[in-house]
Amino acid sequence: MISKTSARFLILAGLFNVVVWPRFAKAIVDDDRAWAGEHWHSAPQAFFWVHAVLITSAILIGLGVLVVGVRAHRSAGSVNR
Repeated sequence: MISKTSARFLILAGLFNVVVWPRFAKAIVDDDRAWAGEHWHSAPQAFFWVHAVLITSAILIGLGVLVVGVRAHRSAGSVNR
């Protein structure tokens, strides 16, 4: 059983990852190191793919943490009633 405070922390951590990482993804796409030439019209480089995997993983983990936090928060709320 997770406390309501811990559940809130998980929700905040999940939201942070879901909100912050997409903005970082835009920065990577706009970076010249991500492309062999013109952005979106040339081959993506290793810089792009490495960051794409990291960002995707972070968002998926963040979503998982968010789901666990929401479920734990709901569960903690029903126990206190």
